[in-house]
Amino acid sequence: MLKRLLPALALALAATIAPVAGAGPATASPTGDHDVIANLFEWNWNSVASECTNVLGPKGYGAVQVAPPEDSLTRGGHPWWEVYQPADYDVNSRMGTRAQFAAMVSACHAAGVKVYADAVINHMTGQGSASYGGRTFSKYDYPGIYSSADFHTYPADCPESDDQIHNWNDYTEVTKCELSSLSDLRTESDYVRGKIAGYLNDLLSLGVDGFRVDAAKHIGATDLAAIEGKLTKSAYVYQEVMPGSGGSLAPSAFEGTGDLLEFVYGQKLKEQFNGAIANLQSFGQSWGMEPSNKSVVFVANHDTERNGSTLSYKDGTKYRLATIFSLAWNFGTPQVYSGFDFSGSDDSPPANGNGYVANTNCASGWQGCLDRVLGGMVGWHNAVKGTSVANWWSDGSNQIAFGRGAKGYVAINNSGSTLSRTFATGLPAGTYCDVIGGGVSAGKCTGTAVTVDGSGNATFSVAPGTAVAIDVAATGTGGGGGTGVVQVTFNEYATTYYGQNVFVIGSIPALGGWAPGSAVALSSAGYPTWSATVSLPANTTFQYKYVKKNPDGSVTWESDPNRSYTTGSGGTATVSDSWR
Repeated sequence: MLKRLLPALALALAATIAPVAGAGPATASPTGDHDVIANLFEWNWNSVASECTNVLGPKGYGAVQVAPPEDSLTRGGHPWWEVYQPADYDVNSRMGTRAQFAAMVSACHAAGVKVYADAVINHMTGQGSASYGGRTFSKYDYPGIYSSADFHTYPADCPESDDQIHNWNDYTEVTKCELSSLSDLRTESDYVRGKIAGYLNDLLSLGVDGFRVDAAKHIGATDLAAIEGKLTKSAYVYQEVMPGSGGSLAPSAFEGTGDLLEFVYGQKLKEQFNGAIANLQSFGQSWGMEPSNKSVVFVANHDTERNGSTLSYKDGTKYRLATIFSLAWNFGTPQVYSGFDFSGSDDSPPANGNGYVANTNCASGWQGCLDRVLGGMVGWHNAVKGTSVANWWSDGSNQIAFGRGAKGYVAINNSGSTLSRTFATGLPAGTYCDVIGGGVSAGKCTGTAVTVDGSGNATFSVAPGTAVAIDVAATGTGGGGGTGVVQVTFNEYATTYYGQNVFVIGSIPALGGWAPGSAVALSSAGYPTWSATVSLPANTTFQYKYVKKNPDGSVTWESDPNRSYTTGSGGTATVSDSWR
């Protein structure tokens, strides 16, 4: 959404999104077996293209959601929300040029990945006078597009003298007053509808497959349907509709114009992963969510990770485990979110001095690229599609396991102790490769191997804060080792200044999957040697490094190359290194 929500609004309403179904040429839902959406928040177009080619396509993602591609406000400090303040519908932005955008769409399509663009069509910017594309404008005057007659104002439209929304349950105020002082478009006007549809049709002509409609609640279902009716091609549309109001402002009122981004989903996952995930056995529509076939679900997005309503990368293993659960559970169309590190809520993504976003570097500034870390679970999700949850087990608290028909089984350990147990998986007999810790290569498991016997039983050993998942599409001959755990002690000689701490981070989930927020903290009890003992999967090769976290929240990485280590078949091991 157009993020700079007023504090009162942020407390009163939780964001929701709905996709368009049945109006005009909009498509009711994603098609095909590959439906997982990678939300690469504010990645530049060249980086998205590379990710589609090298990661998303090979891992089985169905689509990628990209940042708003229109020209937008530019201002000092270049906060991330600039792109939610349009200045023109020209496809030149801080993420790249029109040509780069078109090349990105082509690259993603070549990799079998659809492209959904974030569409900001409720408003234009309400501040500044210059854009990334070199346009000049004022709040109600956008030369060549809109003039003052094309915006809602007091008293003709908005009943509030300051033009701002005060009553979030009043349809007129919500749709005809300004949200956070952004100039609100007169979307009941056929001229305005035509301009908006012209922009969306331009994106469709560049190959875009669908849209996430920003601030859809503030447009209203009637105007949205009219805009969708002007689209020249079929498109999958999902819209942001803030829950908390009733009647024509409720998320359910938008079911006729598409699917819904299901915000309650992420809020409830946060409650359980901070409480008892055993409660998730009944997780579904009865928890206050929209129907599964109308829901685009997520653990976090760019708003919720900043307002604290959901988990975020800063929650470390809980965040990663919740995303694994989301991909494993049979509810909605899941998104995997990969954004950028931030300390302040307005922080820019990594960018040059003019605000143009830098190429994504998963090891620095970009939350570790969860779409890569959990790529194996996307394949798992695809392999079990169409099956129901089966063989549920829990310890009554924070260890759970369940299957999906006879096609996959997952064990999730959100506790502080190792989960070692034999489960009735329901899978055919064979050797399966854990898709989270490795997967299969050349017929052999590159990480943990799990053997299912003739009765469908298998023994799992799952370290604290990790998960193991097997499916019928990832079988092997072992090779990566058994299901054991090795207690590895990391000793790192490193000097620090007051308030600075040392962590170990690596390529496997137990070491954070290269996400700094999930790195393992080392103790300074033996300073200047920092130490910690970590439960790691047996017979597994991984890469790792050490990082220093500074008092201001920034991270300092030790220099390249990555270190490499292979665990044994069990027992204990010690690794001793020095900071470089």
